[in-house]
Amino acid sequence: MNAYIIIKKSDGTQLRENSILSFRFIKDAYLPYTHLSVRVWSTSASFADAAELLLYVGGHNVHHGLIDSLTMTNAGGCSITSVVSRGFTSLLCQNQTEPGMKTGVSINSLMDSYYTFPYVTHESNSDTSSYIFVKNDSSMWDGIVNLSYKLCGTYPYIRGTNCVRITQESSPQHFTYPSSGLITSGTELTYRRMISGFHMSDINGDFGSYDLIDPDVAAKKIVRHKFFELDRQFLSDPQQALVFRDKYTTRAAERTFCSYCGYSGEDLSDAATFSGVTGRRITALEINGSHKGIFTEVSTYRDKFYT
Repeated sequence: MNAYIIIKKSDGTQLRENSILSFRFIKDAYLPYTHLSVRVWSTSASFADAAELLLYVGGHNVHHGLIDSLTMTNAGGCSITSVVSRGFTSLLCQNQTEPGMKTGVSINSLMDSYYTFPYVTHESNSDTSSYIFVKNDSSMWDGIVNLSYKLCGTYPYIRGTNCVRITQESSPQHFTYPSSGLITSGTELTYRRMISGFHMSDINGDFGSYDLIDPDVAAKKIVRHKFFELDRQFLSDPQQALVFRDKYTTRAAERTFCSYCGYSGEDLSDAATFSGVTGRRITALEINGSHKGIFTEVSTYRDKFYT
């Protein structure tokens, strides 16, 4: 298997493990971090003070993250280590800023002015024409999502190991997958998150001024209505609070995918061409490895953020 991991300790010591038994790596345009679970035959005697995990596949560093859990099991004279890790951008979901209105904020100031997150980078955007309203118990990622939508009409995603982006890659790599080389290809429809009607109160708490009925969802015989208070994140254009929710609840509604043996270095926002798909942006990756080899599944979404 052409893959290995590096576990870094708190003091910077690096421990490389080449004998991977299995791993599963997930990256998705709607997931604010990469996720990895891996099992290895351990050669290191101890992983005490383990702090970071890196995964390399085919020479590509696809994951660099915090260690959520690490378990060493000894059996029959062998040591097996299992690790679960999330990319460092997961810290954006675990940190908050002071609640309230924040004007003149940009992606640059939001990412750079509060906390220093190791290894986390971001697309440079100094546009301060918008604002965010930080709700109680909301995370920094929530603020990035809100600002990304206001500035670009997009949902932010992670490119590389820990780079936050709000626009599509301007110079994507193009990957073509001939049908003869595919293991699987297909389409998946996901409607479980869809909401047919959104209803928001006005500043006085009264309903009736802000409503959105999604005709496409209703046509699927889905009847789901949500009521919520005035969303101060969208005071400049209240109706957008409903439009954003509608887009988000229809995320990944249609997924077209293919899988093949190996890994070629694909990333989110690169372009893929395969059965029935021509040059569409990659929106999800799953790489699995075991004694059988390494297999990559590439997905493209069709929804209200990716058309």
